[in-house]
Amino acid sequence: MRFGTFIPQGWRHDLVGIEPAEHWATMHGLAAYVDRVGSPWESIWVYDHFHTVPVPSESEATHEAWSLMAAYAASTSRVRLGQMCTCLPYRNPVYLAKVAATVDVVSGGRLEMGIGAGWYEHEWRAYGYGFPHAPERLRMLREGVEIMHQAWTTGTASLDGEFFRVEGAIVQPQPLQAGGIPMWVAGGGEKVTLKIAAKYAAYTNFYGGPEEFSRKSEVLRGHTDRLGRDFGSIVRSANFNTVVGEDAADVDRRLVAIEERVARYAGRAAAAKFIHEFRSDIAIAVGTPEQVVERLLEMRERGLGYAIHYFPELAYDRSGFELFEREVMPALA
Repeated sequence: MRFGTFIPQGWRHDLVGIEPAEHWATMHGLAAYVDRVGSPWESIWVYDHFHTVPVPSESEATHEAWSLMAAYAASTSRVRLGQMCTCLPYRNPVYLAKVAATVDVVSGGRLEMGIGAGWYEHEWRAYGYGFPHAPERLRMLREGVEIMHQAWTTGTASLDGEFFRVEGAIVQPQPLQAGGIPMWVAGGGEKVTLKIAAKYAAYTNFYGGPEEFSRKSEVLRGHTDRLGRDFGSIVRSANFNTVVGEDAADVDRRLVAIEERVARYAGRAAAAKFIHEFRSDIAIAVGTPEQVVERLLEMRERGLGYAIHYFPELAYDRSGFELFEREVMPALA
């Protein structure tokens, strides 16, 4: 199994209490730690959002994903760089293809392209994008992925689509990676998203528990079979909220500390909703090392090839992160 980790960027109230002037030093310090020689991590990730969750906060920062991609491209040397996931309708897709190609060159060919249709209505409307119905957003995704595929494989893009019209757009420089930047199509929509993934994706990213993961995998297999594509050529990934402690009491202490920190800035009700994700039945990576290994082994048996972990306490306390490195990753790598 391969591993990536999110770097805190404020979106999930994971930089609160740290002065904004210190945010980049905090983020860069964590990225440098993951990037170190001998690190077991393959990649670092950010979210593509503008407003915080679990509630939009007018005073707390959410650092922009593609600005961070460029910064990490220039300030790291080993780890691969991804977003989970870029909301395609937030940017013209041929412009996004150009930005991503430049970041890939700056990084020496280490970029991953996570892409999805978007969902966070509050920020959509606040930034003036409206909020099209889901079928419309998915049609936008389909057109945008086609444009990026053309741009990275031919150097130009043309499409007279329903939403995007480009004619002979030149995308130079080309990405350094042969065949273009690897595409991660995020989401489990069975009729559209997984069909797009079956055609274009090097990776998929599903959310949910083991049974849901297996079901989405079989739907994806059906789409690849109809296209004549090797199902095994697509790496299946998932994201995991991750809190690891030495024992049950340590895990609970960490969860309480996270909830209390978020509550100070987002309110008690929002913090309770936030922490529920970490205490739910599908919180696969919350527990002792032995518990987390057992659950991830089950996911690997179901076809999980790449696990991307979000550690909510990472900007404040690396001990759980280091415990995961020492006792979980060796059992799964």
